[in-house]
Amino acid sequence: MVVAVRWSKRKKMPPEESQSRALPVIPSVQFSSTVASGTGPKLDGAARRMKFRGKKLLPVLVFILSSLSILRLLKIAITTTTSHSSPRAAALSSSIQQECSSSECSEVQSNAPGVESGPRKTVANSAFLIPKEFVFLSNLITNIAPCNLLVFGLQTQYLNLSSINAGGITVFLEDDPYKISLNKADSNGTRVYKVKYQVPAKKAYKLLKHARENPVCAPSTSLLQQSSCKLALRNLPQEVYQLKWDVVVVDGPTGDAPEAPGRMSTIYTASILARSGKTTDVVVHDVHRMIEKWFSWEFLCEENLVSAKGRFWNFRISNQSNDTRFCSSETVRIE
Repeated sequence: MVVAVRWSKRKKMPPEESQSRALPVIPSVQFSSTVASGTGPKLDGAARRMKFRGKKLLPVLVFILSSLSILRLLKIAITTTTSHSSPRAAALSSSIQQECSSSECSEVQSNAPGVESGPRKTVANSAFLIPKEFVFLSNLITNIAPCNLLVFGLQTQYLNLSSINAGGITVFLEDDPYKISLNKADSNGTRVYKVKYQVPAKKAYKLLKHARENPVCAPSTSLLQQSSCKLALRNLPQEVYQLKWDVVVVDGPTGDAPEAPGRMSTIYTASILARSGKTTDVVVHDVHRMIEKWFSWEFLCEENLVSAKGRFWNFRISNQSNDTRFCSSETVRIE
C-alpha cells in the first residue's frame, strides 16, 4: 500500500490514504490559496521581525568584538609599560649584575706574558661596522686629519682609518692576539699594542657604585697611572698617557658576556684622557648595550653628546680637569 499525501485546494484536511493506484507515487504537498493567504502575512511579519532584530544585533556584536580587542591592546600596553617604567637603575642592576652559575665563569683568565690564548669565537668579534657607521667615523677623522687617533679595539675596517689619518698618529689597543695577528699595521704612523683587561662585565654595577662613592675617581684626578680608582687603566703603553688625543674610539674589549672583559674601564679611561686635552671627540660603539649606554652617560655626559649614528655615540669633551664631577646634570642614583 502506497500513501500519497495531497492537500485539497478547497479545504484544510489531514493527509488521506489513497488506494486507487498500485504503483508508487511520489508524495506531493500543495498549499491551498486559503492556507497561503492565511499564513502568508504571518510568515512575512515574522521574517521582517527577524531581519529587524538581526540589524539591531549587528552593531552590538561589532561593539562587543571591538571592546574585546581594545581591552586586549590595553593589557599588552600596560604590561609593556610596566616592564619599562621601573627605575632605570633597577634595569641596569638586573642587566649588568649577572652572575654565572658554572665554575668556568667564576674567574676571568688574563693574558699572561708569553701565553697566548686562542681566538674568541664570539658574535662581537665577528661583527663589523655597518656602512653608515663606517662613513660616520670616516667623515669625523677626515674633517680633522692629520690628528692623534686612539682606538680601543681592532678590526679590519678600523685599519682604513689610519690611511685616512695620513700624517697623524693612530694607535690601536687590542687584547685578542688572534685579531692582532689578522690585522697588521702597515704604516709608520700606526701602532698596534696588545693590552690586558681583567675586569669582567658582570662587575659593572659594583664598579659604577665605587666610582660614585670615591673621590679618587673624580675627573680632576688626571694622573691615570697613579690613580687608585678601580676603573683606571694603569698599564697601557706610555704614549697613551703622554699624547693629547683628538679622537678616542671605544670598541673594545668585547664585553659580550658577563664573564668577558667589559668596557667599563675603557670608557672611564677615555673620559679622563679626553679631559686632559683641549677638545676631544670620544666615540663609543655598541651603545644599544646596557653597560656602554650607562657608563657613557656617567662619564662622558649627555650634555656633551653632539651626534649619533647607528650604534655610535659621539661625545665632544673640552678640558675640564678642574671639575670635581663628570657631568653638570644630576645622574640617576643606583642603589
